[in-house]
Amino acid sequence: MLERSAAADLLKNTLSRILTHFGRIEYLASLRDSNSGFYRHDGLASIFGREESRSALLQSHVAVFREWLNLPLAEKKEDLWAYFEGLGDPLPTVLLQWGAVRAYRSYIPASARESERELFCAELDVLLEVFKCPPDSRA
Repeated sequence: MLERSAAADLLKNTLSRILTHFGRIEYLASLRDSNSGFYRHDGLASIFGREESRSALLQSHVAVFREWLNLPLAEKKEDLWAYFEGLGDPLPTVLLQWGAVRAYRSYIPASARESERELFCAELDVLLEVFKCPPDSRA
């Protein structure tokens, strides 16, 4: 069932089905064109119009990103672990790729403050190092 706004529809029919905070961040970032910075979602745009769709995606990306930043580090660790498990790829391979490429930097909303960018990247760097440790030594 359709909601009255693009933001409500996005939350109810898409974001609520993505089980991790980090997965929502990654999903929303994937809808942002790397050339223009515009968010695109053909389904939302066809129902609510291009501008309302873009606005809803942008606002949702910022909101989900800030929700992540406000989680305690222990919750971020659990959430990121669940995200990695959901990928279905071998964790060592994922960790190696993430450490080498750091593509998660592109998951940050363009409007994020420098302090938010630094916190996001620093905490991810720490969590990636934690995940590289043998399971019995992880805190």
